[in-house]
Amino acid sequence: MGLLDAIVGRRKPARPNLDALFGVPSAAVSLQVSMDMQPTGRGSVAFRAPEGRAFADLEDEIRRLLDADGGPPVEMAADAYGFTWLVVRTDPADIAAAVTDLHAVNISLVEAGFGPQLLCSQVSFRDPQGRVLALVYLYKRGTFYPFAPTQGESRDNVLELQVRDLLSGELPIEADLSRWFAVWSAPGL
Repeated sequence: MGLLDAIVGRRKPARPNLDALFGVPSAAVSLQVSMDMQPTGRGSVAFRAPEGRAFADLEDEIRRLLDADGGPPVEMAADAYGFTWLVVRTDPADIAAAVTDLHAVNISLVEAGFGPQLLCSQVSFRDPQGRVLALVYLYKRGTFYPFAPTQGESRDNVLELQVRDLLSGELPIEADLSRWFAVWSAPGL
């Protein structure tokens, strides 16, 4: 950070720690034991897909990389906000494999120079009553937050806060609740 940045109050954004994603399988155990939330084996990465041949080549490379293990094919979806979602699925649900795939996608995008286009990654869970939960990793903040959608466009805020309290020692949890964005139409949720 330079002197001018310090004078005008600008700060460098937090550097993401993509290896934090590897804390999700441990957090999944806590969610299973304490809240009966089971991993679905699904997850996704959201990014703003740039135009051009370089990105198309990278997209093909990512698909080949993730499809190489013979599992379900990687899916691409677009949302109403212009973000592209790359969805991974494991069957049976294997949280460690899903997280490894999501990490590989993130690293591939960063190493190819497309890191600024990354928005978030999410891994989904479900309990026996049908409640849905996602652990969302904010790339630009380097933190996680829980997202628990219910019917329509509403959220189970109590569940989100319970998950925050449960996982605060296991994952870097986003302290600013205003940054807990709703990802209503997230594929893989």
